[in-house]
Amino acid sequence: MLKLLITMLAFAQSLSAGPVGDALARAVEKITKGEHQGYPMHVFQLDGIECRIVEPRVAAEGNPWLWRARFWGHEPQFEKAMIDAGWHLAYCDVAGLFGNDEALGRWDLFHKFATGLGLADQPFLFGMSRGGLPVMRWASSRPDQVCGIYVDNAVMDIRSWPGGKGTGKGSPEDWQVCLKAYGLTDASAAGFADGPLDRLEPLAKAKVPVLALINEADDVVPPAENGDLLEERYRKLGGPIEVIRRPGLGHHPHSLKDPAPIVSFAHKSWSDRPGR
Repeated sequence: MLKLLITMLAFAQSLSAGPVGDALARAVEKITKGEHQGYPMHVFQLDGIECRIVEPRVAAEGNPWLWRARFWGHEPQFEKAMIDAGWHLAYCDVAGLFGNDEALGRWDLFHKFATGLGLADQPFLFGMSRGGLPVMRWASSRPDQVCGIYVDNAVMDIRSWPGGKGTGKGSPEDWQVCLKAYGLTDASAAGFADGPLDRLEPLAKAKVPVLALINEADDVVPPAENGDLLEERYRKLGGPIEVIRRPGLGHHPHSLKDPAPIVSFAHKSWSDRPGR
């Protein structure tokens, strides 16, 4: 019993807040403390929106951070490796907005808040599937505030998913939510020209590095309508992009069992960031 108590106490102490957590406690009245991947996690509301920050044991120099867009905790091997390396992990809920302007406004507010806590001005963005929409649209509006981007079987055109206007399955229910989020109709969406693929020029001009993981048999977010076009257009604009292709795989699985190539890309993006 005593041994169990000592073990529990040691675990609790290991989850104690670091400098960012202390600053957060001073800035936000109500915080729920927990853990994520064995690290201290702080869950709080910012302007009524749920946000999360996970702290490493010892922060890497400069307080780099990984900003995850959606699907908290799904295939966490990449983010765990980054926290192990001293990076913070952050999340600001934009579910149901499909990367629209309201989502970008939430992220603007969170970025200002996070940097005010002492996190670096240039996070590394991470978007799986529909998470590619807020990642790419926010980054294109703030290219100087991003050190790099990793998108994973990611949506680059709402008409492809959830619209299902191409070869993909689509999602009729999500499509209606998406149309409402953007103030579009099924007819007007045909001429929509403000998605990630339409906003690549600022990112390319700023030389923001992009890593795209593409499962080539994906019939939910078809590469020909999404990842392939991202690669083609970003290269044409002179943007730095690396692509990992996996033949024969569908929309799942996301990430890599061994995330070393993604981790290496993130570290290089951080070390090569402008103004370093």
